[in-house]
Amino acid sequence: MADKKEKTFQFVIVGGGIAGVTCVEQLSSQIPSADVALITAGPHIKAVTNYKQVSKTLEEFDVEERPSSVLEEKYPNLTVIHSAVKSLHTQSHTVETADGHVFGYEKLCICGGGRPKLLTQDNPYVLGIRDTDSAQEFQKRLSKAKRIVIVGNGGIALELVYEVEGCEVIWAVKDKAIGNTFFDAGAAQFLIPSLEADKAEKAAPCKRPRYTTEEAALGGSHTFTADRNARGHGSGPTEPGSALGPDWHDGIVLRGAEQVSRRVSVEYQCEVEKIFTSEEPLNSQQQTLRSENGGSWPLYIQLTNGKTFGCDFVVSATGVVPNTEPFLHGNKFALADDGGLQVDDHMMTSEPDVYAAGDICTACWEHSPLWQQMRLWTQARQMGWYAGRCMAAHVLSEPIELDFCFELFSHITKFFNYKVVLLGKFNGQGLGPDHELLVRCTKGQEYVKVVLSGGRMVGAVLIGETDLEETFENLILNQMDLTPYGEELLNPNIDIEDYFD
Repeated sequence: MADKKEKTFQFVIVGGGIAGVTCVEQLSSQIPSADVALITAGPHIKAVTNYKQVSKTLEEFDVEERPSSVLEEKYPNLTVIHSAVKSLHTQSHTVETADGHVFGYEKLCICGGGRPKLLTQDNPYVLGIRDTDSAQEFQKRLSKAKRIVIVGNGGIALELVYEVEGCEVIWAVKDKAIGNTFFDAGAAQFLIPSLEADKAEKAAPCKRPRYTTEEAALGGSHTFTADRNARGHGSGPTEPGSALGPDWHDGIVLRGAEQVSRRVSVEYQCEVEKIFTSEEPLNSQQQTLRSENGGSWPLYIQLTNGKTFGCDFVVSATGVVPNTEPFLHGNKFALADDGGLQVDDHMMTSEPDVYAAGDICTACWEHSPLWQQMRLWTQARQMGWYAGRCMAAHVLSEPIELDFCFELFSHITKFFNYKVVLLGKFNGQGLGPDHELLVRCTKGQEYVKVVLSGGRMVGAVLIGETDLEETFENLILNQMDLTPYGEELLNPNIDIEDYFD
């Protein structure tokens, strides 16, 4: 392999997504004279724009798809190689690309991202949404669709059910409430009215909400329609490009073939049992369903709650798995339980001179009690930036400590047109039964939840324009004993920001 080598770079980064591009930018800034190569499968890269440091750990930014030439113009030391990686040879420090070229490296950072966990492979009616091409394919299919099924309960699913119009949506979630990755049942109930066209009426906040969190029965369903005529509550038996940006659905029309604005039916606590086409033989129940819907559908999906739905296509939004496949053969990478490349607190893998960042890696250092890894945009950027710093520090023989961004989990996003801020152990992750929740809810306006352990704030969920993120971040980082304040902590009549200044 070594004799086929065309050129050796000081730094090679694989992947044109946020982690890879941020790593390139950091390396090129820190060591302008270094020979850097970015290997990316597509012609475009993902660039961070409008970056804003909101607080010590919270950050907001947009993601834009740009031609890779923009990077090369900015960093004269950078060479962009447009090809997928075919294989990696860590012993000889070489990377072979799909078009047959071989490049050497002194230090390598793998930012290969993740790939969608599809319900089934090679079914043209099952779509995963991960990159720009798949999003455009979804938009094209949707324009002719009357009914789609969305399977999954994470970020992509939450965005889709809210954004899609002109098409009936069956939303199958395996949990008791929507958005289980990010929310508890109370926050889910706060968001559910947004699936109806009319805005929720404003109400005065109460210190402790007196709502009841009604759980759908096992296999139950809720339906929300644009005209609020709900059917009521029922219960019954490739070479992927870089991942999409956080606001990927802005600027593209997600409209189906029907005149209705929005109609979403949520099927709770169920998973997919079987997917079959209209050509396959149907049992009597499915035959009845076909006649009820006045004809056949291209696809039928059978859920574990006993229900079967005909649809135009299925969106598989059940998360991603680390895209490690091209890098493992012939190497001895240590893998985490989730399939990611294990990295230490300097983003180094188990193979010498090989680093990793973003969705492809799993942070295997001892975590701060207030941080956890989630494969989100913010962490892809942070890991890419920190990996670049570590690679530069090692070359320059400079000491480096774990960055402060890994001290406290923090994430800003938007769901159902509400600003959402997640801090620390926002869902009580790993705390067991020994923690307390304080909640303040103003219907249609805000939802505030804090997680207390031993009288100290360890997490928070803020939905809406609460302006509490910086105050709560400080309270979590300072670990101040809040026992004396009790429920007054969320009293809407007290300006909590002044309280703790």
